[in-house]
Amino acid sequence: MKCPYCNHEDTKVTDSREADDGIRRRRECLGCGRRFTTYERVQANLYVVKKDGRREEYSREKLRVGITRSCAKLPVTGPQIEALLDDIEVALHAMGGMELPSTEVGDLVMERLRELNYAAYVRFAAHYRDFLSVDDLQEEIVRRRAPRRRDAAQPPLLPPTPLDTPAEPTRIAAGRRRVRR
Repeated sequence: MKCPYCNHEDTKVTDSREADDGIRRRRECLGCGRRFTTYERVQANLYVVKKDGRREEYSREKLRVGITRSCAKLPVTGPQIEALLDDIEVALHAMGGMELPSTEVGDLVMERLRELNYAAYVRFAAHYRDFLSVDDLQEEIVRRRAPRRRDAAQPPLLPPTPLDTPAEPTRIAAGRRRVRR
């Protein structure tokens, strides 16, 4: 492992811990003495099957570029994007297949972006779905916002309470009281 500061070839591991998605190692350069952190992840070759049938190796960097463009000039930080990428990769590996349709990857990214930042989600969806008009984009937004209908066969789990029904607005009298002296 080369030191990122002085490019010295010899480093020693001072600490190793399990991280969410691999192993985190704290290292010290034997040349300059500075410390840095490395992460080791299991790399299983995932392939993305494009709409035209081509197969392409999954690229975290390519996904990072697309998400970063969607989040440009929005209050989304680099660590949030990295956490989003980690979450997406875990979900992709959990799907179990070595080949995943690009539509599943895109839908997963849109779902996670919608939770992170709605404007970034709309930007990504506009590019990913290749909308030709504002009407197409509006239809997608309405479709995604529509609440999922509950199955008619399943009754509600709890009885309705007064808090479930919206209260009627009350008016406060706007009069003045006279105070006698």
